[in-house]
Amino acid sequence: MMRRVGHSAPLSIAVVTSMLACAAVAQEPQKPLPFELFHGTTTIPGAGKEAAPTEEARTPGTPSTHQAGAEAALPADQASSDGLQPAAVEGVQAPYSEPTEESGFEIGEKMEVLEPYKLVRSLQFVQDAVVKGDHSAMEMQRFLIGVIDSRLREAEQEVFDDPRNVDAALIYAMSGGNPATLDILAIRDKFGNFDNEVTTVLRAYLNGRAAKTQTELTDVVEIYRDTGIGPYITLVAANVTASMNDVAALKLFDWARLTAPGTLVEEAALRRSLFIASEKNMIEEALHYAQMYARRFINSPYAGQYADLLVDLIQTNYSEIGEEGLSEILSFMDRPRKREIYLRIARKAAISGMRELAVFAADKAEALLGTNDATPQAMAELYSGMAKIPTDGVDGVLESINALSGARLSQRDRALREAAEIIASEVVRKPVLDSFTQAMPSIMNQPENEPDGENLNIAAGAAKKPGSPIFRRVSAAEEENRVAEEEAFKGYVSDRRQALERIDKLLE
Repeated sequence: MMRRVGHSAPLSIAVVTSMLACAAVAQEPQKPLPFELFHGTTTIPGAGKEAAPTEEARTPGTPSTHQAGAEAALPADQASSDGLQPAAVEGVQAPYSEPTEESGFEIGEKMEVLEPYKLVRSLQFVQDAVVKGDHSAMEMQRFLIGVIDSRLREAEQEVFDDPRNVDAALIYAMSGGNPATLDILAIRDKFGNFDNEVTTVLRAYLNGRAAKTQTELTDVVEIYRDTGIGPYITLVAANVTASMNDVAALKLFDWARLTAPGTLVEEAALRRSLFIASEKNMIEEALHYAQMYARRFINSPYAGQYADLLVDLIQTNYSEIGEEGLSEILSFMDRPRKREIYLRIARKAAISGMRELAVFAADKAEALLGTNDATPQAMAELYSGMAKIPTDGVDGVLESINALSGARLSQRDRALREAAEIIASEVVRKPVLDSFTQAMPSIMNQPENEPDGENLNIAAGAAKKPGSPIFRRVSAAEEENRVAEEEAFKGYVSDRRQALERIDKLLE
Protein backbone atom coordinates (compact mmCIF):
# COMPACT_ATOMS: atom_id res chain seq x y z
CA MET A 1 0.00 0.00 0.00
CA MET A 2 1.39 3.39 -1.01
CA ARG A 3 1.77 6.15 1.55
CA ARG A 4 1.07 9.78 0.76
CA VAL A 5 3.63 12.52 1.07
CA GLY A 6 3.60 13.93 4.59
CA HIS A 7 2.67 17.59 5.05
CA SER A 8 3.90 19.76 7.86
CA ALA A 9 1.49 21.06 10.45
CA PRO A 10 1.90 23.24 13.53
CA LEU A 11 2.68 21.62 16.85
CA SER A 12 -0.34 21.10 19.07
CA ILE A 13 -0.79 23.22 22.18
CA ALA A 14 -0.64 20.15 24.41
CA VAL A 15 2.69 19.06 22.99
CA VAL A 16 4.17 22.55 23.23
CA THR A 17 3.00 22.76 26.84
CA SER A 18 4.61 19.44 27.69
CA MET A 19 7.84 20.52 26.00
CA LEU A 20 7.94 23.71 28.05
CA ALA A 21 7.30 21.69 31.18
CA CYS A 22 10.12 19.37 30.24
CA ALA A 23 12.50 22.26 29.76
CA ALA A 24 11.70 23.46 33.24
CA VAL A 25 12.11 20.06 34.86
CA ALA A 26 14.98 18.58 32.85
CA GLN A 27 18.29 18.84 34.61
CA GLU A 28 20.83 20.98 32.82
CA PRO A 29 23.78 18.79 31.83
CA GLN A 30 27.01 19.40 33.66
CA LYS A 31 29.28 21.81 31.85
CA PRO A 32 32.05 19.81 30.20
CA LEU A 33 35.67 20.41 31.02
CA PRO A 34 37.56 22.49 28.47
CA PHE A 35 39.27 19.41 27.09
CA GLU A 36 36.08 17.32 26.89
CA LEU A 37 33.99 19.37 24.49
CA PHE A 38 33.61 16.51 22.06
CA HIS A 39 31.37 13.94 23.68
CA GLY A 40 31.31 10.31 22.70
CA THR A 41 28.19 8.22 23.05
CA THR A 42 29.45 4.69 23.15
CA THR A 43 32.63 2.74 23.42
CA ILE A 44 33.81 1.13 20.27
CA PRO A 45 36.47 -1.34 19.48
CA GLY A 46 38.65 0.22 16.85
CA ALA A 47 36.89 3.24 15.51
CA GLY A 48 36.72 1.93 12.21
CA LYS A 49 36.06 -1.73 11.77
CA GLU A 50 32.46 -2.05 10.68
CA ALA A 51 30.94 -5.09 9.14
CA ALA A 52 27.47 -5.94 10.27
CA PRO A 53 24.80 -3.28 10.65
CA THR A 54 23.85 -4.48 14.07
CA GLU A 55 25.24 -1.54 16.03
CA GLU A 56 27.43 0.78 14.04
CA ALA A 57 25.24 0.88 10.97
CA ARG A 58 22.16 1.74 12.97
CA THR A 59 21.85 5.47 13.00
CA PRO A 60 18.98 7.73 14.03
CA GLY A 61 17.07 6.74 11.00
CA THR A 62 18.07 3.15 11.56
CA PRO A 63 18.28 2.43 15.25
CA SER A 64 19.10 -0.73 16.99
CA THR A 65 17.05 -2.05 19.85
CA HIS A 66 16.07 0.19 22.70
CA GLN A 67 18.70 -1.45 24.87
CA ALA A 68 21.40 -0.31 22.49
CA GLY A 69 19.81 3.10 22.44
CA ALA A 70 20.12 3.35 26.18
CA GLU A 71 23.82 2.78 25.94
CA ALA A 72 24.17 5.35 23.17
CA ALA A 73 22.32 7.94 25.17
CA LEU A 74 24.90 8.13 27.94
CA PRO A 75 25.26 11.69 29.13
CA ALA A 76 28.05 13.26 27.19
CA ASP A 77 30.06 14.37 30.18
CA GLN A 78 29.70 10.98 31.83
CA ALA A 79 31.16 9.24 28.78
CA SER A 80 34.07 11.63 28.72
CA SER A 81 34.81 11.47 32.42
CA ASP A 82 34.94 7.70 32.25
CA GLY A 83 37.52 7.98 29.52
CA LEU A 84 35.41 6.15 26.99
CA GLN A 85 36.31 6.31 23.34
CA PRO A 86 33.33 6.99 21.14
CA ALA A 87 32.48 4.29 18.91
CA ALA A 88 32.78 4.00 15.36
CA VAL A 89 29.83 5.54 13.84
CA GLU A 90 26.96 4.81 16.12
CA GLY A 91 23.91 6.84 15.26
CA VAL A 92 22.04 9.16 17.53
CA GLN A 93 19.94 6.86 19.63
CA ALA A 94 17.40 7.81 22.21
CA PRO A 95 16.58 4.95 24.54
CA TYR A 96 13.08 3.58 24.66
CA SER A 97 11.64 3.85 28.16
CA GLU A 98 8.20 3.71 29.66
CA PRO A 99 7.17 7.14 30.95
CA THR A 100 7.08 7.02 34.73
CA GLU A 101 6.62 9.43 37.58
CA GLU A 102 10.35 9.30 38.22
CA SER A 103 11.01 10.97 34.89
CA GLY A 104 9.59 14.20 36.25
CA PHE A 105 6.91 14.49 33.56
CA GLU A 106 3.21 13.78 33.74
CA ILE A 107 1.13 12.42 30.90
CA GLY A 108 -2.03 14.44 30.77
CA GLU A 109 -5.31 13.38 29.21
CA LYS A 110 -4.65 15.53 26.15
CA MET A 111 -1.34 13.79 25.54
CA GLU A 112 -3.03 10.39 25.61
CA VAL A 113 -5.51 11.28 22.87
CA LEU A 114 -3.12 13.15 20.58
CA GLU A 115 -2.70 11.74 17.11
CA PRO A 116 0.56 9.75 16.81
CA TYR A 117 1.77 11.89 13.91
CA LYS A 118 1.62 14.99 16.11
CA LEU A 119 3.66 13.31 18.81
CA VAL A 120 6.22 12.07 16.30
CA ARG A 121 6.49 15.54 14.79
CA SER A 122 7.32 16.82 18.26
CA LEU A 123 9.92 14.07 18.64
CA GLN A 124 11.54 15.12 15.38
CA PHE A 125 11.63 18.73 16.54
CA VAL A 126 13.31 17.75 19.81
CA GLN A 127 15.84 15.44 18.13
CA ASP A 128 16.80 18.16 15.67
CA ALA A 129 17.30 20.54 18.59
CA VAL A 130 19.59 18.01 20.27
CA VAL A 131 21.97 17.69 17.32
CA LYS A 132 22.07 21.47 16.97
CA GLY A 133 23.47 21.74 20.47
CA ASP A 134 20.50 21.86 22.86
CA HIS A 135 21.68 19.09 25.19
CA SER A 136 18.92 19.79 27.69
CA ALA A 137 16.41 18.43 25.15
CA MET A 138 17.76 14.90 25.54
CA GLU A 139 15.52 14.25 28.54
CA MET A 140 12.50 15.35 26.53
CA GLN A 141 13.60 13.04 23.74
CA ARG A 142 13.57 10.05 26.08
CA PHE A 143 10.23 11.06 27.51
CA LEU A 144 8.55 11.50 24.13
CA ILE A 145 9.74 8.12 22.89
CA GLY A 146 8.10 6.47 25.88
CA VAL A 147 4.87 8.43 25.37
CA ILE A 148 4.72 7.59 21.67
CA ASP A 149 5.31 3.92 22.37
CA SER A 150 2.39 3.79 24.79
CA ARG A 151 0.17 5.74 22.39
CA LEU A 152 0.91 3.43 19.46
CA ARG A 153 0.36 0.25 21.45
CA GLU A 154 -2.98 1.46 22.81
CA ALA A 155 -4.26 2.97 19.55
CA GLU A 156 -7.37 1.56 17.90
CA GLN A 157 -7.09 0.26 14.36
CA GLU A 158 -9.11 3.22 13.08
CA VAL A 159 -6.28 5.54 14.10
CA PHE A 160 -4.15 4.11 11.31
CA ASP A 161 -6.72 4.85 8.66
CA ASP A 162 -4.88 8.16 8.53
CA PRO A 163 -1.69 7.55 6.50
CA ARG A 164 0.10 10.19 8.57
CA ASN A 165 -0.20 7.98 11.64
CA VAL A 166 1.15 5.00 9.71
CA ASP A 167 4.15 7.04 8.63
CA ALA A 168 4.55 8.24 12.21
CA ALA A 169 4.77 4.66 13.47
CA LEU A 170 7.45 3.84 10.90
CA ILE A 171 9.45 6.99 11.69
CA TYR A 172 9.19 6.21 15.40
CA ALA A 173 10.64 2.74 14.80
CA MET A 174 13.52 4.25 12.81
CA SER A 175 14.21 7.00 15.36
CA GLY A 176 15.23 5.04 18.43
CA GLY A 177 11.85 3.54 19.27
CA ASN A 178 11.07 0.05 20.50
CA PRO A 179 11.25 -2.37 17.52
CA ALA A 180 8.79 -4.69 19.26
CA THR A 181 6.10 -2.02 18.89
CA LEU A 182 6.37 -2.17 15.10
CA ASP A 183 6.02 -5.95 15.30
CA ILE A 184 2.82 -5.55 17.31
CA LEU A 185 1.35 -2.99 14.92
CA ALA A 186 2.13 -5.16 11.88
CA ILE A 187 0.46 -8.19 13.47
CA ARG A 188 -2.63 -6.21 14.49
CA ASP A 189 -3.06 -4.61 11.07
CA LYS A 190 -6.30 -6.08 9.73
CA PHE A 191 -7.16 -3.43 7.16
CA GLY A 192 -3.91 -3.25 5.21
CA ASN A 193 -2.95 0.20 6.47
CA PHE A 194 0.68 -0.83 6.78
CA ASP A 195 2.58 -1.73 3.63
CA ASN A 196 3.76 -5.29 4.21
CA GLU A 197 6.80 -4.72 2.02
CA VAL A 198 7.98 -1.83 4.20
CA THR A 199 7.23 -3.41 7.56
CA THR A 200 8.84 -6.71 6.58
CA VAL A 201 12.05 -5.00 5.49
CA LEU A 202 12.22 -2.73 8.54
CA ARG A 203 11.47 -5.52 10.99
CA ALA A 204 14.20 -7.65 9.44
CA TYR A 205 16.65 -4.77 9.66
CA LEU A 206 15.80 -3.84 13.25
CA ASN A 207 16.16 -7.48 14.27
CA GLY A 208 19.68 -7.74 12.87
CA ARG A 209 18.92 -9.39 9.54
CA ALA A 210 19.96 -6.42 7.41
CA ALA A 211 22.05 -8.48 5.00
CA LYS A 212 18.90 -10.17 3.73
CA THR A 213 17.08 -6.92 3.08
CA GLN A 214 19.43 -5.16 0.66
CA THR A 215 17.51 -5.99 -2.53
CA GLU A 216 14.11 -5.26 -1.04
CA LEU A 217 15.34 -1.99 0.46
CA THR A 218 16.48 -0.71 -2.92
CA ASP A 219 12.97 -1.19 -4.28
CA VAL A 220 11.36 0.37 -1.23
CA VAL A 221 13.62 3.43 -1.48
CA GLU A 222 12.49 4.04 -5.05
CA ILE A 223 8.83 3.73 -4.12
CA TYR A 224 8.93 5.96 -1.05
CA ARG A 225 11.60 8.42 -2.18
CA ASP A 226 9.23 11.41 -2.29
CA THR A 227 7.22 10.65 0.84
CA GLY A 228 7.57 11.79 4.42
CA ILE A 229 9.45 8.62 5.36
CA GLY A 230 11.75 8.85 2.33
CA PRO A 231 14.85 10.23 4.13
CA TYR A 232 14.54 7.64 6.90
CA ILE A 233 14.11 4.70 4.53
CA THR A 234 17.05 5.96 2.48
CA LEU A 235 19.19 6.18 5.60
CA VAL A 236 18.31 2.59 6.44
CA ALA A 237 19.25 1.49 2.93
CA ALA A 238 22.50 3.46 3.12
CA ASN A 239 23.44 1.75 6.38
CA VAL A 240 22.75 -1.68 4.93
CA THR A 241 24.82 -0.85 1.84
CA ALA A 242 27.63 0.51 4.02
CA SER A 243 27.66 -2.71 6.03
CA MET A 244 28.44 -4.52 2.77
CA ASN A 245 31.49 -2.26 2.42
CA ASP A 246 29.95 -0.76 -0.71
CA VAL A 247 30.95 2.76 -1.69
CA ALA A 248 27.50 3.19 -3.27
CA ALA A 249 26.29 3.94 0.25
CA LEU A 250 27.69 7.46 -0.12
CA LYS A 251 25.09 8.34 -2.76
CA LEU A 252 22.30 7.15 -0.51
CA PHE A 253 23.68 9.08 2.46
CA ASP A 254 23.94 12.18 0.28
CA TRP A 255 20.34 11.86 -0.83
CA ALA A 256 19.10 11.31 2.72
CA ARG A 257 20.87 14.37 4.15
CA LEU A 258 19.97 16.64 1.23
CA THR A 259 16.27 15.83 1.59
CA ALA A 260 16.33 16.43 5.35
CA PRO A 261 18.68 19.39 5.95
CA GLY A 262 19.34 20.50 9.50
CA THR A 263 17.88 17.34 10.99
CA LEU A 264 19.03 14.29 12.87
CA VAL A 265 19.06 12.44 9.54
CA GLU A 266 21.59 14.84 8.04
CA GLU A 267 23.80 14.72 11.12
CA ALA A 268 23.92 10.92 11.10
CA ALA A 269 24.40 10.74 7.33
CA LEU A 270 27.39 13.09 7.46
CA ARG A 271 29.11 11.06 10.17
CA ARG A 272 28.52 7.82 8.32
CA SER A 273 29.72 9.34 5.05
CA LEU A 274 32.93 10.49 6.72
CA PHE A 275 33.56 6.98 7.97
CA ILE A 276 32.90 5.29 4.61
CA ALA A 277 35.05 7.78 2.69
CA SER A 278 37.90 7.35 5.18
CA GLU A 279 37.71 3.56 5.00
CA LYS A 280 37.78 3.67 1.20
CA ASN A 281 40.76 6.05 1.28
CA MET A 282 38.74 8.72 -0.53
CA ILE A 283 40.68 11.57 1.06
CA GLU A 284 39.08 14.51 -0.77
CA GLU A 285 35.55 13.25 -0.12
CA ALA A 286 36.36 12.55 3.52
CA LEU A 287 37.73 16.07 4.00
CA HIS A 288 34.58 17.46 2.38
CA TYR A 289 32.31 15.57 4.79
CA ALA A 290 34.51 16.48 7.76
CA GLN A 291 34.34 20.15 6.86
CA MET A 292 30.56 20.07 6.40
CA TYR A 293 30.04 18.41 9.76
CA ALA A 294 32.28 20.92 11.51
CA ARG A 295 30.31 23.71 9.92
CA ARG A 296 26.83 22.40 10.75
CA PHE A 297 26.85 20.06 13.76
CA ILE A 298 29.97 20.76 15.79
CA ASN A 299 27.80 21.44 18.87
CA SER A 300 26.04 18.08 18.67
CA PRO A 301 26.42 15.93 21.79
CA TYR A 302 27.38 13.13 19.41
CA ALA A 303 30.29 15.02 17.84
CA GLY A 304 32.69 12.84 19.82
CA GLN A 305 32.33 10.16 17.17
CA TYR A 306 33.07 12.74 14.50
CA ALA A 307 36.16 13.89 16.41
CA ASP A 308 37.52 10.35 16.59
CA LEU A 309 36.91 9.81 12.88
CA LEU A 310 38.61 13.10 12.05
CA VAL A 311 41.64 12.26 14.21
CA ASP A 312 41.95 8.83 12.57
CA LEU A 313 41.72 10.45 9.14
CA ILE A 314 44.41 13.03 9.94
CA GLN A 315 46.76 10.60 11.67
CA THR A 316 46.56 8.06 8.83
CA ASN A 317 46.81 10.52 5.94
CA TYR A 318 48.67 13.50 7.35
CA SER A 319 51.32 13.37 4.62
CA GLU A 320 48.58 14.02 2.05
CA ILE A 321 46.35 16.33 4.08
CA GLY A 322 49.05 18.44 5.66
CA GLU A 323 48.75 21.34 8.04
CA GLU A 324 46.80 23.42 5.54
CA GLY A 325 44.05 20.82 5.10
CA LEU A 326 43.76 20.34 8.85
CA SER A 327 43.63 24.07 9.52
CA GLU A 328 40.84 24.47 6.98
CA ILE A 329 38.63 22.03 8.85
CA LEU A 330 39.51 23.42 12.27
CA SER A 331 38.69 26.95 11.10
CA PHE A 332 35.02 26.17 11.79
CA MET A 333 35.73 25.29 15.43
CA ASP A 334 36.28 27.49 18.44
CA ARG A 335 39.60 27.58 20.28
CA PRO A 336 38.84 24.89 22.91
CA ARG A 337 37.66 22.42 20.27
CA LYS A 338 40.67 23.09 18.07
CA ARG A 339 42.87 22.44 21.08
CA GLU A 340 41.15 19.16 21.83
CA ILE A 341 41.52 17.93 18.26
CA TYR A 342 45.24 18.68 18.40
CA LEU A 343 45.50 16.89 21.76
CA ARG A 344 43.75 13.83 20.37
CA ILE A 345 46.04 13.81 17.35
CA ALA A 346 49.09 14.15 19.61
CA ARG A 347 47.97 11.27 21.81
CA LYS A 348 47.23 8.92 18.92
CA ALA A 349 50.43 9.84 17.10
CA ALA A 350 52.52 9.34 20.25
CA ILE A 351 51.08 5.88 20.82
CA SER A 352 51.56 5.01 17.13
CA GLY A 353 55.19 6.11 17.16
CA MET A 354 54.69 9.10 14.84
CA ARG A 355 57.11 11.35 16.69
CA GLU A 356 57.07 14.41 14.42
CA LEU A 357 53.28 14.54 14.19
CA ALA A 358 52.91 14.06 17.95
CA VAL A 359 55.31 16.90 18.74
CA PHE A 360 53.70 19.17 16.13
CA ALA A 361 50.16 18.55 17.42
CA ALA A 362 51.22 18.94 21.06
CA ASP A 363 52.91 22.25 20.26
CA LYS A 364 49.78 23.44 18.43
CA ALA A 365 47.65 22.49 21.43
CA GLU A 366 49.95 24.35 23.81
CA ALA A 367 49.73 27.44 21.61
CA LEU A 368 45.94 27.39 22.08
CA LEU A 369 46.09 27.14 25.88
CA GLY A 370 44.50 29.77 28.07
CA THR A 371 45.67 31.05 31.42
CA ASN A 372 43.63 28.51 33.39
CA ASP A 373 44.08 25.51 31.11
CA ALA A 374 46.21 23.45 33.48
CA THR A 375 44.75 20.10 32.50
CA PRO A 376 45.17 20.47 28.72
CA GLN A 377 48.70 21.73 29.34
CA ALA A 378 49.54 18.60 31.31
CA MET A 379 48.13 16.46 28.51
CA ALA A 380 50.14 18.31 25.85
CA GLU A 381 53.34 17.93 27.88
CA LEU A 382 52.68 14.22 28.37
CA TYR A 383 52.10 13.48 24.69
CA SER A 384 55.03 15.61 23.59
CA GLY A 385 57.26 13.94 26.17
CA MET A 386 56.22 10.48 25.02
CA ALA A 387 57.16 11.34 21.45
CA LYS A 388 60.59 12.58 22.54
CA ILE A 389 61.55 9.45 24.50
CA PRO A 390 63.62 7.95 21.62
CA THR A 391 65.73 11.13 21.38
CA ASP A 392 69.02 12.04 23.04
CA GLY A 393 67.33 14.11 25.73
CA VAL A 394 65.48 11.19 27.28
CA ASP A 395 66.73 12.06 30.79
CA GLY A 396 65.06 15.46 30.62
CA VAL A 397 61.93 13.92 29.12
CA LEU A 398 61.70 11.39 31.94
CA GLU A 399 62.12 14.14 34.49
CA SER A 400 59.34 16.24 32.93
CA ILE A 401 56.99 13.25 32.72
CA ASN A 402 57.59 12.42 36.38
CA ALA A 403 56.85 16.03 37.28
CA LEU A 404 53.36 15.94 35.74
CA SER A 405 50.54 16.02 38.28
CA GLY A 406 48.41 12.89 38.11
CA ALA A 407 45.43 14.85 39.39
CA ARG A 408 45.33 16.79 36.12
CA LEU A 409 45.23 13.67 33.96
CA SER A 410 42.39 11.29 33.21
CA GLN A 411 42.62 7.66 34.25
CA ARG A 412 43.64 6.64 30.73
CA ASP A 413 46.34 9.30 30.58
CA ARG A 414 47.67 8.35 34.01
CA ALA A 415 48.11 4.80 32.72
CA LEU A 416 49.75 6.21 29.62
CA ARG A 417 52.15 8.25 31.73
CA GLU A 418 53.07 5.19 33.77
CA ALA A 419 53.78 3.26 30.56
CA ALA A 420 55.93 6.14 29.27
CA GLU A 421 57.86 6.17 32.54
CA ILE A 422 58.57 2.45 32.24
CA ILE A 423 59.79 2.82 28.65
CA ALA A 424 61.95 5.85 29.43
CA SER A 425 63.41 4.13 32.50
CA GLU A 426 64.34 1.12 30.39
CA VAL A 427 66.04 3.40 27.86
CA VAL A 428 68.25 5.12 30.45
CA ARG A 429 68.85 2.06 32.66
CA LYS A 430 72.52 1.10 32.81
CA PRO A 431 73.35 -2.42 31.65
CA VAL A 432 74.31 -5.05 34.25
CA LEU A 433 77.96 -6.00 33.77
CA ASP A 434 77.51 -9.63 34.72
CA SER A 435 74.44 -10.14 32.54
CA PHE A 436 74.13 -13.24 30.42
CA THR A 437 74.63 -11.37 27.17
CA GLN A 438 78.02 -9.99 28.30
CA ALA A 439 79.17 -13.36 29.63
CA MET A 440 79.08 -14.79 26.13
CA PRO A 441 82.60 -15.25 24.71
CA SER A 442 83.59 -12.76 22.08
CA ILE A 443 84.55 -14.08 18.68
CA MET A 444 85.69 -10.75 17.29
CA ASN A 445 89.41 -11.38 17.94
CA GLN A 446 89.54 -15.04 17.01
CA PRO A 447 91.86 -15.85 14.06
CA GLU A 448 90.13 -16.28 10.79
CA ASN A 449 90.48 -19.77 9.39
CA GLU A 450 88.93 -19.81 5.99
CA PRO A 451 89.43 -23.30 4.58
CA ASP A 452 89.52 -23.70 0.86
CA GLY A 453 87.12 -25.91 -1.02
CA GLU A 454 89.25 -29.02 -0.66
CA ASN A 455 89.55 -28.67 3.11
CA LEU A 456 85.82 -28.16 3.37
CA ASN A 457 85.17 -31.43 1.59
CA ILE A 458 87.62 -33.23 3.89
CA ALA A 459 85.96 -31.74 6.98
CA ALA A 460 82.54 -32.73 5.71
CA GLY A 461 83.66 -36.28 5.14
CA ALA A 462 85.22 -36.49 8.58
CA ALA A 463 82.06 -35.24 10.21
CA LYS A 464 80.20 -38.24 8.88
CA LYS A 465 82.48 -40.70 10.64
CA PRO A 466 81.28 -42.11 13.97
CA GLY A 467 84.49 -41.02 15.67
CA SER A 468 84.18 -37.38 14.68
CA PRO A 469 83.56 -34.65 17.34
CA ILE A 470 79.99 -34.26 16.13
CA PHE A 471 79.09 -37.63 17.61
CA ARG A 472 81.12 -37.42 20.79
CA ARG A 473 79.31 -37.64 24.12
CA VAL A 474 78.87 -34.32 25.94
CA SER A 475 80.41 -34.29 29.39
CA ALA A 476 78.30 -33.65 32.49
CA ALA A 477 80.03 -30.32 33.13
CA GLU A 478 79.37 -29.11 29.59
CA GLU A 479 75.74 -30.18 29.79
CA GLU A 480 75.37 -28.36 33.11
CA ASN A 481 76.83 -25.17 31.62
CA ARG A 482 74.52 -25.43 28.62
CA VAL A 483 71.45 -25.81 30.83
CA ALA A 484 72.53 -22.84 32.95
CA GLU A 485 72.98 -20.71 29.86
CA GLU A 486 69.54 -21.68 28.55
CA GLU A 487 67.92 -20.87 31.89
CA ALA A 488 69.65 -17.49 32.01
CA PHE A 489 68.51 -16.70 28.49
CA LYS A 490 64.94 -17.78 29.23
CA GLY A 491 64.93 -15.60 32.34
CA TYR A 492 66.12 -12.60 30.36
CA VAL A 493 63.43 -13.11 27.69
CA SER A 494 60.78 -13.63 30.37
CA ASP A 495 61.71 -10.37 32.11
CA ARG A 496 61.49 -8.42 28.84
CA ARG A 497 58.16 -10.04 27.97
CA GLN A 498 56.69 -9.19 31.38
CA ALA A 499 57.79 -5.58 31.00
CA LEU A 500 56.06 -5.37 27.61
CA GLU A 501 52.91 -7.01 28.98
CA ARG A 502 52.77 -4.45 31.80
CA ILE A 503 53.03 -1.65 29.27
CA ASP A 504 50.31 -3.20 27.08
CA LYS A 505 47.96 -3.49 30.05
CA LEU A 506 48.54 0.13 30.95
CA LEU A 507 47.65 1.19 27.41
CA GLU A 508 44.40 -0.79 27.30
